[in-house]
Amino acid sequence: MSRNLTKDVTSSSAAGIATGAAASRMDRRLVWLLAIACCISVANLYYSQPILADIGRNFHMSVSETGFIATLGQLGYASGLLFIVPLGDRYNRRTLIVCMLVAVTLALIAMAIAPNAVFLAIASYAVGVTTVVPQLIIPFAASMAGDHERGQVIGTVMSGLLIGILLARTASGFISAHLGWQAVYWIAAAMMVALAVVMRFALPADRPRSSMSYPRLLHSLWQLARREPVLRETSVIGGLVFGAFSAFWVVLAFFLETPPYHYGSDVAGLFGLVGVAGALAASFVGRLADKMDSRRTTGIAVGVVVVSFALFWLTGHYLWGLIIGVILLDLGMQSIQVSNQTRVYSLNPHERNRLNSVYMVSYFIGGSLGSLLGSYGWSIAGWTGVCAVGGILLVAALGIYAVNSRRKAIANV
Repeated sequence: MSRNLTKDVTSSSAAGIATGAAASRMDRRLVWLLAIACCISVANLYYSQPILADIGRNFHMSVSETGFIATLGQLGYASGLLFIVPLGDRYNRRTLIVCMLVAVTLALIAMAIAPNAVFLAIASYAVGVTTVVPQLIIPFAASMAGDHERGQVIGTVMSGLLIGILLARTASGFISAHLGWQAVYWIAAAMMVALAVVMRFALPADRPRSSMSYPRLLHSLWQLARREPVLRETSVIGGLVFGAFSAFWVVLAFFLETPPYHYGSDVAGLFGLVGVAGALAASFVGRLADKMDSRRTTGIAVGVVVVSFALFWLTGHYLWGLIIGVILLDLGMQSIQVSNQTRVYSLNPHERNRLNSVYMVSYFIGGSLGSLLGSYGWSIAGWTGVCAVGGILLVAALGIYAVNSRRKAIANV
């Protein structure tokens, strides 16, 4: 990336970080760089999903054991969110981002050379822990954006993140079908090396926003959760909906191998392309969140995800039903994420990394739970079991939203 990009954005970025409300618009080249970085880096966590069947055959694992590999990756991600992302309020985020890119490169190489299932499981957890770069980038972007454009900037960066999640499945399915699943991780490691170099020279310098010690930073996470009701609501709803999302994706490759489909990992990966339509709506959702009540946007989006699971249950054995359901699932999931994070980042500009940690830890604990329950639901009751797991999690999310809406209505009387 050219030095001019760094020169152009450094002064305006520093002002945005200091004030939290830059009067001018954030440099669009930097916004797109951050979106691309999120796209490439978050993919590490999702390469495994369409190739779980291939990995399971390689190591002679059952469906539930193979699903646990994906669960460990999400648990690792939650650990990284809890123990690494808060450091973004204490240290230079550019340095943290580059260090994490180097670390995830090593973890991806470990995945590629795994000689047995135990080594693979440990490597999967390590990939999760070190794939926290997007959650350092998103608060960074929010800090550099003005109040008038923060939702739009978050939406654009989040578009990159969700497109990365979806295209990771497409790319890994294709590569695994033609070169073997290990090649997926070798290629991913090479991309992380290239991204580390680009981010080192293209990102503007960052300044710490807190002088807290590391133990105090971690303790403050609990205090934030107790103090901020908005953070609690977004964390629980986001975690429950992402649990349903993960239950679907962790089982899709196995479902597509059964009648009437009989598809392989390459076709399972192609469903990632189907969901890109939903991801591309993120910038629009971000602008909507800037103009209207972000909480209402969340409620509508949860309803969209409920409709997607109803389609999976009723029409999942028809290809058109799966395709429409995936589009709605990714549209709803992306809308929830953008509107929730817009609400969270509006709470305190000096605590954005820690606010993001609390929210995203809950988010990925929900995802880990959904992956685990989805695998067991598939083992016990097949596709109906998976849809039941998603439905239960979504009903719980709607219930929490409805109860809090009623409380707000009573409080306003």
